[in-house]
Amino acid sequence: MFLKSKNGKLEDFEVLKNSVERIKNNSNQLKQVLSFNNDLGFSLQALSILEKDLLQKNRKGSVIESPEDMFARVAKCVASVEKKKKKWESEFFGMLRNREFLPNSRTLANAGTKKKQLCASYVLELPSSLNEMDQVLKDSAKIFHSGGGVGFSFSKIKPMECVLNTNSRIFSGPASFVHLFDKAAEKVKEKGLGNAPIRGALRIDHPDILDFARAKEVWGSKNLHFSVAISDDFMKAVVNDEGYWLKSGDGKKLKQLRAREVYDYLCTSSWETGNPEMLFVDEINRKNNLKKLGRINSSEPCGELNLLSDEASCLGAINLSRMLKGKHINWVKLGKVTRLGVRFLDNVLAVNQYPNNRIKNKVLSNRKIGLGIMGWADLLATLNISYGSPKSLKLAKDIMKFVRKNSEEESVILAREKGAFPNFNKSSLKKERRNANLLAIAPTGNISVLAGCSSGIEPLFGVAYLREVLGLKFFEVNETFAKRARFNGFYDRQMLERISKKGSVKGVKGVPGHVQEVFSNSMEVELEKHIDMQAVFQSYVDNAVSKTINLPLEANIGDVKRAYMLAWKQGCKSLSVHKENNSNLHYSRGQNKEHSVASLNFCGGHLNRNCEY
Repeated sequence: MFLKSKNGKLEDFEVLKNSVERIKNNSNQLKQVLSFNNDLGFSLQALSILEKDLLQKNRKGSVIESPEDMFARVAKCVASVEKKKKKWESEFFGMLRNREFLPNSRTLANAGTKKKQLCASYVLELPSSLNEMDQVLKDSAKIFHSGGGVGFSFSKIKPMECVLNTNSRIFSGPASFVHLFDKAAEKVKEKGLGNAPIRGALRIDHPDILDFARAKEVWGSKNLHFSVAISDDFMKAVVNDEGYWLKSGDGKKLKQLRAREVYDYLCTSSWETGNPEMLFVDEINRKNNLKKLGRINSSEPCGELNLLSDEASCLGAINLSRMLKGKHINWVKLGKVTRLGVRFLDNVLAVNQYPNNRIKNKVLSNRKIGLGIMGWADLLATLNISYGSPKSLKLAKDIMKFVRKNSEEESVILAREKGAFPNFNKSSLKKERRNANLLAIAPTGNISVLAGCSSGIEPLFGVAYLREVLGLKFFEVNETFAKRARFNGFYDRQMLERISKKGSVKGVKGVPGHVQEVFSNSMEVELEKHIDMQAVFQSYVDNAVSKTINLPLEANIGDVKRAYMLAWKQGCKSLSVHKENNSNLHYSRGQNKEHSVASLNFCGGHLNRNCEY
């Protein structure tokens, strides 16, 4: 634990007093966390997440399994649909125990228990009819209560002030439903059933688009995040400074707006609040290999899976920081883990309990999975490669091309063994395989903490900082940086404190110049390099890549506008842009001689949002 001191005495007695109070308030959790057999080498942060969210407890709230027991429970459950159960249980267990691959948090928490909801989230489309809305609300409530999230498409909802033919009532529009779903998710939190992340998406030509873009700010939503489904026509109109039409649900032109003014409005909101994010729906649907089943209008809450309505998010990630052999990629190991990950996630679809038969049939007819990666920034740092450099982009291409090839081959093998996904004949795929989609890169919040690696494909968010755990603050140092510093002889506690207070290694005395470059944090990486990195990964990912550009405090609205425009031009499917500010942050950079501080779950990505995947 890190407490400020001066000449061996506490600078402020309140620091000790407050720390003692926090220890009292969290004594039961602290006892359980500190009593774990930690043979697997979890960080204190990881142990706290395990105790809080993932390990099984008795009715008194006491933990009744170890982390290794959890991995055994998950492996046994997921292998239960195999003919050779023991063989695959052993393979899955070894992969999980070594943290070479981890599935989403719901799978870790619920597999092999009475709660059989293993998928992270779902996508549901809100209907235009109020009579059909009740069923969506019921489905959402079931998902929320199991700890899952929901991505909604609001695009079919009638605009505000539209008169309903049935009884001449005035419709309140999509923005009004924000409050309804946010309250439902808040009730789940109050009951201690976990967070219920929600994303709402609305098409850019919906008549209520301007109100919807500011709905989070106006309604004060705590759980719902917003996306605007942007079309190519709109972006072209922005480039050419032309008008575009707002349209009714049946395509009737209603009102023309200047595209550039609307774009400025959206980017200003994003600059101020981090919302809305942008979904480039035409690019999404160009790559949709199930066009015959309909158009994709939304994504699940974190944005890495763009799905048809009633589909599920089945996610897992390969820990790239454990795919090294010395200073080289261990391609044999990476291939093996990729193939095991595909089989594992396909099995999750089989053992998952769905909210209703309609959703179950849709999911199992398409069998979409989202195998991704994490630990990318750690891998680059270990190999002494700067994030966004030509060398890093080349390596990203090589790795993701390899992962894609192996995942596709494994899905073909599974199709021969277990059958192709039922809707294969309605797809644009040429060769029969088990899964309609295979790859998606998620933010990997909780699971990257458990894996002891950086989040998704994000840059490092910091090198040295304080971590809030159970009401206390502990000093943390990035392990890759610590190893480099010790090996090169510049490891020093005072230097680490300077880094924490500065929020960066740049310009810190004692840190060699080339090390400063390799360990640049997310706000020091140029936004063009963020986009370049995302675009390279996206070109080999058949679903989507969830990526956040964290801009420094001095960034302006023009930076946000440039980021979204570049992302669209380079073929990205979505993008989130967030400017550093001082409100509701899960990571605050050191300033005014104060240390950088990270919340329990934060490990990179969006600064004012925790990813509990």
